[in-house]
Amino acid sequence: MIFSNAVVLSVIILAALCLVKIPVFFALMISAISAGLISGMGIAETMSTLIGGMGGNAETALSYILLGSLAYCMEETGAAAIMAKKIGSLVKGNKILLCGIIIVIAIMAETIIPIHIAFIPILIPPLLSLTNKMKMNRKMLSVSFGFGLKAPYIAIPLGYGAIFHGLIIDSFGRSGLNITDKDVTGTNWIVAAIMFLGLCSGLLFFIRDREYDTKDVKGEIVEVGDELEKKHILVLLSGLITVVVQILTESLPLGALVGLIFVVITGVIKWSDMQKMLDGGISMMGFIAFVMLIAAGYANVVIKSGAIDDLVQVAQNLLGGSKLVASYVMILLGLMITLGIGTSFGTVPIISAIYVPIAMSLGYSLKATILLVTIAAACGDAGSPASDTTLGPTSGLSVDGQHDHIKDTCIPQIIFFGLPLIVLGGFVTTLI
Repeated sequence: MIFSNAVVLSVIILAALCLVKIPVFFALMISAISAGLISGMGIAETMSTLIGGMGGNAETALSYILLGSLAYCMEETGAAAIMAKKIGSLVKGNKILLCGIIIVIAIMAETIIPIHIAFIPILIPPLLSLTNKMKMNRKMLSVSFGFGLKAPYIAIPLGYGAIFHGLIIDSFGRSGLNITDKDVTGTNWIVAAIMFLGLCSGLLFFIRDREYDTKDVKGEIVEVGDELEKKHILVLLSGLITVVVQILTESLPLGALVGLIFVVITGVIKWSDMQKMLDGGISMMGFIAFVMLIAAGYANVVIKSGAIDDLVQVAQNLLGGSKLVASYVMILLGLMITLGIGTSFGTVPIISAIYVPIAMSLGYSLKATILLVTIAAACGDAGSPASDTTLGPTSGLSVDGQHDHIKDTCIPQIIFFGLPLIVLGGFVTTLI
């Protein structure tokens, strides 16, 4: 029976724990221990395997902490608040133009200047009075953020994209399938293309006027001047340096470290404030870094338990060799896991350990296997209540109490990104 398999039971336990609001960190640990015990490994061996596997995502976790520190520096200088003023003078009532600018900034925050969602609570609150005058439905911005924060790291191997692609490559390698970054970038543009269709549909659907009350937003808007100062230029330059060093050395942690050294040497951050800078990075990205570590340990447990081989055999018999059925079953399972965990980064090591052997046994092509894992990991991220892709936009759009996290951020992203990725993605994996 498939429901007696240690992998399946541990995934069910993981989803159930997340649904009842158990923190993801504890849910992952409990699920990993459950997988080991159900498979007969014993508690001591299970814990040893869990801890031993955490090193698989050590580089990813370190990258998050260092990039978080860089994002903190950019937040402290007030560069994003100045950008908000510039955007307000440029838009002139054009809703689509504003969405386009937000998307471009979000793409840059994932790749060229990798600060992730740190800019949102600084950039967006000063723009709300403008969007209210434009009678702009904030769901347009929710959809714009959903695309701008996800599509870049899925398709482009820079910044957070380097982390995501590295996770896929490493996770596939641990599951017995060696791939390169060319394989990932040559495939994942399909995911970005599907999301672009969802973006266009969402913007058109929500373009009708919506009335909001104009309220004073206190304590959220940073008072800054109108012009970029030297410190702003230097901190933006540090982001570019991070990307250049990453490309030259193929090491994102090293790139982020050089970027941080640059902001300290140039005086953007004082020597005495370095600990504050590091604390800020840990505060921003520390949780997700630890989720990455536990996720790698979880994957190591299910691989070493031997339960995956049994699951592959059961899946072959149950699915009858049908790729189409297998694709939708695995994507929906990935949706369930990611909705609970709240991050596709944390999901990749888990589902790769399960899906890669199944996909290989059913005769999926290399591209189809990569696409299957990426979509299964990503479809729940855009829309999960616990995801950075939803929490980040809500943090900026809800400061005046007129934007609901579930109704105005999560549901629009699920409808216009999650559903197209499931429906179109499952079909495409059977064709390539």
